[in-house]
Amino acid sequence: MTGDTKLNDGDIARVAQALTHPVVLVGLMGVGKSTVGKRLATMLERDFVDADDAIERAAQRTIPEIFADFGEAYFRDGERRVIARLIEEGRGVIATGGGAFVDPETRALILDKAVAVWIDADIDTLVERTSRRNTRPLLKDGDPKAILTDLYEKREPFYRQAQLRVLSKNGPHAETAKAIIEAIETWL
Repeated sequence: MTGDTKLNDGDIARVAQALTHPVVLVGLMGVGKSTVGKRLATMLERDFVDADDAIERAAQRTIPEIFADFGEAYFRDGERRVIARLIEEGRGVIATGGGAFVDPETRALILDKAVAVWIDADIDTLVERTSRRNTRPLLKDGDPKAILTDLYEKREPFYRQAQLRVLSKNGPHAETAKAIIEAIETWL
């Protein structure tokens, strides 16, 4: 199926039926992993979970609090355990934090037990999207565009290891979700 083809309900149902692993969305903050993930899960008739929300529930703290009190290494260790649990539970669509896939153990786990989808977007789009909320610990100290550009350059080699890559453009989240379903169909 090409990008110009319109998915119909039958196409989506066939992909959903053939999909035997959770779909794990990876990429930089602001690409739309949570918003697209919710839409994707609805289309595939699967459940959706945001790993960051699950981490906050498990820790009974916010992610900025965990970063501030314990540091990034501690956070990444807890993040890996939570993602492993979510995959083991067979969750349908899982949105991860931007740095999750950079961790070698987390990346290996996702690649082995799930379908990793790298949602990619240009830096200007990311700057605009991340400016909407002040909850991004890595963007608190400095120029968001410079920080996001640096993060992209460092993380891109890791994201590139995902089985699938889909571009997120400014537009309806349903379009990105449909592009993911088309990519999964081609991959299957």
